[in-house]
Amino acid sequence: MTTDQPHPKIDHDVAEAGTNDKQLDAITESDAEQIGPPRNGSSADVSLEAETGEPRTEVPGDPDLPPIYSVHSTWQKRFIVLLASVSAFFSPLTAQIYLPALPVLAQEFQVSDAQINLTVTTYMIFQGITPMFIGGFADTAGRRPAYVICFVVYIAANIGLALSKNYASLLVVRCLQSAGSSTTVALCQAVVADIVTSADRGQYIGITAIPAILGPSVGPVLGGVLSQYLGWRWIFWFLAIAASVNLFAVLFWFPETCRHIVGDGSFRAHPIYNTFSHLLRGKYSRSRRSQELHRTTSSQSCPPTLRIRPPNPLSSLRLLADKELFMLLAYSAIVFAGFYAIVTALPSQLAALYGFTDLQIGLMYLPTAGGSLAAAAVVGPAINFNYRRHAARLGMKVDKARQADLANFSIESARLEVGLPLLVLSAAVTAAWGWAIEAGAPVAVICVLLFLVGLTIVGFNNSVNVLIVDIYPKKAGAAVAANNLTRCLVGAAATAIIVPMLNKMGAGGAFTLIAGLYVLLSPMLWIVMRRGMRWRAEVKEKEERKQKEKEEASSPPN
Repeated sequence: MTTDQPHPKIDHDVAEAGTNDKQLDAITESDAEQIGPPRNGSSADVSLEAETGEPRTEVPGDPDLPPIYSVHSTWQKRFIVLLASVSAFFSPLTAQIYLPALPVLAQEFQVSDAQINLTVTTYMIFQGITPMFIGGFADTAGRRPAYVICFVVYIAANIGLALSKNYASLLVVRCLQSAGSSTTVALCQAVVADIVTSADRGQYIGITAIPAILGPSVGPVLGGVLSQYLGWRWIFWFLAIAASVNLFAVLFWFPETCRHIVGDGSFRAHPIYNTFSHLLRGKYSRSRRSQELHRTTSSQSCPPTLRIRPPNPLSSLRLLADKELFMLLAYSAIVFAGFYAIVTALPSQLAALYGFTDLQIGLMYLPTAGGSLAAAAVVGPAINFNYRRHAARLGMKVDKARQADLANFSIESARLEVGLPLLVLSAAVTAAWGWAIEAGAPVAVICVLLFLVGLTIVGFNNSVNVLIVDIYPKKAGAAVAANNLTRCLVGAAATAIIVPMLNKMGAGGAFTLIAGLYVLLSPMLWIVMRRGMRWRAEVKEKEERKQKEKEEASSPPN
């Protein structure tokens, strides 16, 4: 299944109207190095394999062979995903690094604990809403502009928080801080959809899931140290400095990946999308394959136009109307709500049972971080292996460099078959966690259970995240934003009700109830696996019908 790609604009120094063979022979050697091979044919296959660093398994010269999905080499893709993951780290880190300073802030601004906790609640609300605006914007205007907007707002908000003089300014600017950081998670997964095929997506999505857990794990420790030794204002100064360094890295090295703008990464885009490293070298984003393909036929030498559409939050809400995505997001949000309930109840339970200090409580989040790392190391390759197994059963040849047509491929089964065993284990671990806390089990038991919480819940959500991007590769930003919305809203509800549940039912009863919800609602995943492929076909048919009607309406009458 190939994606829609923009028609490349050809550089004036390479293609002109009426270019002939003699003129082509006169191309300098340096220019020739910028020109890549054609998309099909045996002569292209060896060059493309060397360019991407990934082996071909298809028959050379096959006229039905889809184009290379991304011109970036394997190491380039790893670097791009790593930089996107580091950028995504700021959202969960910001949510948790602030928590150790809450008592100090309540005393500083002379407000109640309920009022200071309101700054946490409003943060989560904006964390769910903002990606609907920026995520859809990034799908049309590009990833780089979205990153710049996010980090400029985020840095300014942190400076404002560090200089806050009263509670009102703290509450308002905290919302802006959430607005700036929250979309980076959706952008990270959208970047993976831009450059990585379904056959190779598991291990990359596993990497991008690490910040979602490392943030809550490292944040309380770092926040406690900064607040205790440097003062609470240094929490925000630290975030502002770190975000500024990250923004510089994005501007200098992070290439535009949105397929509506750069296609497979080789199409020439407006100069605004160039990295600073390109500008310092005095180059625009040249088209390599498109120059070879179009230089003898194209007469266009004008620079590419810049088209930036305003953000449309309804794009994410519309996706929630799709039956398959709604079931996936609803169930995933419930599972992640259980994780929020565990990490929210952890400080009070550890303090009451074991008398831990704030620093010791922060260190107890580290086993969960270890579990998340294990999930990334194990679950990602397992997801890729199961994809290959399903492909072999259908007689499909797997090529990591090319995006396969998934119309007749049950990608739902290929992904969720890995997640379901982890889901069953997560239900058992969640119930065991509750009874261990109620019984005052040894700290070593608590650490093991927290490790398993990170492994199972994060591993399951990795498989769901991969599937979401597989279903909506062209709308990855909006789809992940919808995922973020449901998780944050349900997670906010979980953090609000878990303490009353613990007081009434005890830890064992409360977390057994949560584990029971996992099992009771799990048939939703079975329905997705059975009917998902048919639902995708219905959505595709509907979109094609709308596109046809749009073309007919815009065509001039005879």
